Amino acid sequence: MSKASKRTSVAMPSAQDDKLITAAAKADPDAQPLTPKQLKSMVPIRALRGRPKSASTKQLVSVRYSPEVLAYFKSTGEGWQSRMDRVLREYVTRHSRRR
Repeated sequence: MSKASKRTSVAMPSAQDDKLITAAAKADPDAQPLTPKQLKSMVPIRALRGRPKSASTKQLVSVRYSPEVLAYFKSTGEGWQSRMDRVLREYVTRHSRRR
């Protein structure tokens, strides 16, 4: 059973109400309507949320490590996962040169 939405419905103004609102906004120097250029430059808030997209994306995987390895990296403090990634990348670099 779904829950009823708690959002209130939005009543859109009629064409005449819209003209009155626009006229009132144009008469107020502090509340000018947005220009078409300003409207075009707007982006949805969802596009601005969160961390910026990185050019080098990482993959999410599930891996099991020995408790000693995890304890060591966690004991190095915040950022231990990035340090672990760096160590593994260095290993790959060293070992791929041998071939």
